[in-house]
Amino acid sequence: MAKRLRIKSRRDRRERRHRRVRAKVNGTQQRPRLVVYRSLNNVEGQVVDDVAGRTLVGLSTLNGDLRAQRAEQTKTEQSRAAGRALAERAREMGITQVVFDRGGYLYHGRVKAFAEGAREGGLEF
Repeated sequence: MAKRLRIKSRRDRRERRHRRVRAKVNGTQQRPRLVVYRSLNNVEGQVVDDVAGRTLVGLSTLNGDLRAQRAEQTKTEQSRAAGRALAERAREMGITQVVFDRGGYLYHGRVKAFAEGAREGGLEF
Protein backbone atom coordinates (compact mmCIF):
# COMPACT_ATOMS: atom_id res chain seq x y z
CA MET A 1 0.00 0.00 0.00
CA ALA A 2 1.33 3.41 -0.96
CA LYS A 3 2.35 5.85 1.73
CA ARG A 4 0.13 8.96 1.95
CA LEU A 5 1.86 12.29 1.67
CA ARG A 6 1.03 14.94 4.24
CA ILE A 7 -0.32 18.06 2.61
CA LYS A 8 1.41 21.05 4.11
CA SER A 9 -0.44 24.26 4.78
CA ARG A 10 0.50 27.54 3.16
CA ARG A 11 1.94 28.69 6.49
CA ASP A 12 4.09 25.54 6.81
CA ARG A 13 5.53 26.09 3.35
CA ARG A 14 6.27 29.77 4.10
CA GLU A 15 7.99 28.92 7.39
CA ARG A 16 10.11 26.32 5.63
CA ARG A 17 11.17 28.88 3.00
CA HIS A 18 11.87 31.37 5.79
CA ARG A 19 14.17 28.91 7.58
CA ARG A 20 15.98 28.29 4.31
CA VAL A 21 16.48 32.04 3.75
CA ARG A 22 17.56 32.60 7.37
CA ALA A 23 20.29 29.99 7.00
CA LYS A 24 21.94 32.34 4.49
CA VAL A 25 20.89 35.82 5.72
CA ASN A 26 22.35 37.09 8.98
CA GLY A 27 22.36 40.61 10.41
CA THR A 28 25.35 42.21 12.14
CA GLN A 29 25.74 45.50 13.96
CA GLN A 30 27.27 47.12 10.86
CA ARG A 31 24.69 45.64 8.50
CA PRO A 32 21.53 44.54 10.36
CA ARG A 33 18.74 42.43 8.91
CA LEU A 34 15.53 44.08 7.66
CA VAL A 35 12.73 41.57 8.34
CA VAL A 36 9.27 41.78 6.75
CA TYR A 37 6.13 40.14 8.10
CA ARG A 38 2.96 40.30 6.05
CA SER A 39 -0.44 39.54 7.52
CA LEU A 40 -3.75 39.67 5.72
CA ASN A 41 -4.28 43.39 6.32
CA ASN A 42 -0.96 44.77 7.58
CA VAL A 43 2.78 44.75 7.00
CA GLU A 44 5.38 44.89 9.73
CA GLY A 45 9.10 45.53 9.47
CA GLN A 46 11.99 45.26 11.91
CA VAL A 47 15.68 46.01 11.74
CA VAL A 48 17.43 43.29 13.77
CA ASP A 49 21.00 42.81 15.00
CA ASP A 50 21.29 39.01 15.11
CA VAL A 51 24.68 39.03 16.86
CA ALA A 52 23.31 40.93 19.88
CA GLY A 53 19.89 39.32 19.44
CA ARG A 54 17.88 42.52 19.62
CA THR A 55 15.53 44.61 17.51
CA LEU A 56 16.92 48.05 16.70
CA VAL A 57 13.88 49.58 14.97
CA GLY A 58 10.38 48.29 14.32
CA LEU A 59 7.33 49.62 12.52
CA SER A 60 3.91 48.45 11.40
CA THR A 61 1.12 49.84 9.25
CA LEU A 62 -0.84 50.00 12.53
CA ASN A 63 1.47 52.72 13.92
CA GLY A 64 0.32 56.33 14.38
CA ASP A 65 0.63 58.31 11.15
CA LEU A 66 0.40 55.25 8.93
CA ARG A 67 -2.82 54.16 10.60
CA ALA A 68 -4.44 57.53 9.87
CA GLN A 69 -3.67 57.14 6.14
CA ARG A 70 -5.11 53.61 5.85
CA ALA A 71 -8.58 54.63 4.66
CA GLU A 72 -7.43 56.29 1.44
CA GLN A 73 -4.54 53.97 0.48
CA THR A 74 -4.35 50.48 -0.94
CA LYS A 75 -2.45 47.83 1.02
CA THR A 76 0.46 48.10 -1.43
CA GLU A 77 0.65 51.87 -0.99
CA GLN A 78 0.54 51.39 2.79
CA SER A 79 3.43 48.93 2.54
CA ARG A 80 5.54 51.39 0.55
CA ALA A 81 4.82 54.14 3.11
CA ALA A 82 5.73 51.79 5.98
CA GLY A 83 9.04 50.91 4.30
CA ARG A 84 9.82 54.60 3.81
CA ALA A 85 8.97 55.41 7.45
CA LEU A 86 11.05 52.51 8.77
CA ALA A 87 14.02 53.65 6.68
CA GLU A 88 13.75 57.16 8.09
CA ARG A 89 13.73 55.83 11.66
CA ALA A 90 16.70 53.57 10.89
CA ARG A 91 18.66 56.46 9.37
CA GLU A 92 18.02 58.51 12.53
CA MET A 93 19.78 55.71 14.44
CA GLY A 94 22.69 55.78 11.97
CA ILE A 95 21.73 52.64 10.03
CA THR A 96 22.19 53.00 6.27
CA GLN A 97 22.97 49.46 5.08
CA VAL A 98 20.87 46.36 5.76
CA VAL A 99 20.36 42.85 4.44
CA PHE A 100 16.80 42.13 3.33
CA ASP A 101 14.93 39.15 4.78
CA ARG A 102 11.70 38.61 2.87
CA GLY A 103 10.45 36.25 5.56
CA GLY A 104 9.69 33.35 3.23
CA TYR A 105 7.31 35.44 1.13
CA LEU A 106 7.76 35.90 -2.59
CA TYR A 107 9.46 39.17 -3.53
CA HIS A 108 6.26 40.46 -5.05
CA GLY A 109 3.37 42.78 -4.23
CA ARG A 110 3.39 44.22 -0.72
CA VAL A 111 6.79 42.74 0.21
CA LYS A 112 8.35 44.30 -2.89
CA ALA A 113 6.59 47.62 -2.20
CA PHE A 114 7.94 47.60 1.37
CA ALA A 115 11.48 47.01 0.10
CA GLU A 116 11.17 49.74 -2.53
CA GLY A 117 9.84 52.14 0.11
CA ALA A 118 12.83 51.35 2.34
CA ARG A 119 15.17 52.07 -0.57
CA GLU A 120 13.36 55.35 -1.24
CA GLY A 121 13.81 56.19 2.45
CA GLY A 122 17.58 55.82 2.14
CA LEU A 123 18.43 52.24 3.11
CA GLU A 124 20.88 50.33 0.92
CA PHE A 125 20.52 46.58 0.31
